[in-house]
Amino acid sequence: MSAEVADQELLVEGVPVARYVPAPDLAAKHGPRPYLHPVRTLAGTPVTDALPADHVWHLGASLAVQDVNGTNLWGGRTYVRDQGYTWRADHGRIVHTGWQHRSADRLDHRLHWCDPAGEVLLTERRTLTAAADGAGRWRLEIDSTLTAPADREVVLGSPATNGRPGGAGYGGFFWRGVAAETPRVFTASRTGEEAVNGCAEPWVAMTGRAPQGGAYTLVFSGLAAGDRWFVRAGMYPGVCVAFAFAQTATIPAGQARRNHYQVVIADGTHTASEIQRWQADRSTRGAGGS
Repeated sequence: MSAEVADQELLVEGVPVARYVPAPDLAAKHGPRPYLHPVRTLAGTPVTDALPADHVWHLGASLAVQDVNGTNLWGGRTYVRDQGYTWRADHGRIVHTGWQHRSADRLDHRLHWCDPAGEVLLTERRTLTAAADGAGRWRLEIDSTLTAPADREVVLGSPATNGRPGGAGYGGFFWRGVAAETPRVFTASRTGEEAVNGCAEPWVAMTGRAPQGGAYTLVFSGLAAGDRWFVRAGMYPGVCVAFAFAQTATIPAGQARRNHYQVVIADGTHTASEIQRWQADRSTRGAGGS
């Protein structure tokens, strides 16, 4: 494998916390795209899963959308209105096209979102940053700018916008987690999968215990206008910043969609009040406090 497409390690104060795979060698039906896996806590507990038997196209932490102007960039079967999930030859791929920066704590690159024929649907600039966030935790930040071609708009959809009921509006920044038993999901005011799925709260947390390793807490934030949280806990552990949870999202011709995602990865099981205290401390530091 050339250095250009070799896997990259992110470190926090010398501790390896995540591997980024920019050019995976995967069949088209799995939605080939760059992804993070494994992601670990500072103590080494893995908190992502990739290629799981139940959904082989779930790839750690990645950007993936099931309907991009009719192209499946999620992987797996496509949900077709009045037919249900169907295997189709509609799988594209998200392709790494060049590095802008590579260091132990920051990766910056350009990508093309392509249809099955290789035509470019969207261009992307993506930056991933890893930083310490306090005792026993670190913070992953991802900045993504998706730009539509100058001559056409791009419509982002989901199984929900294509007719699937039951709050299945997934597609966006998706995190496939791991858990030895059903994890707990909550926000500052909601608890449980049913209450959290589809909400627009500022943050969502998942706590659980990895099959290998200890307890963990993940805190997600980064909804843009119109985004919603897609959350699963019972079927599998997953959290997604969903671009088209109930309605399609359109990127006008020649314009860009900008998102900033943040995930705090902590060892141990933490509560909503603790998470709010972390956020207050971070705000104080950002405002110039110590």
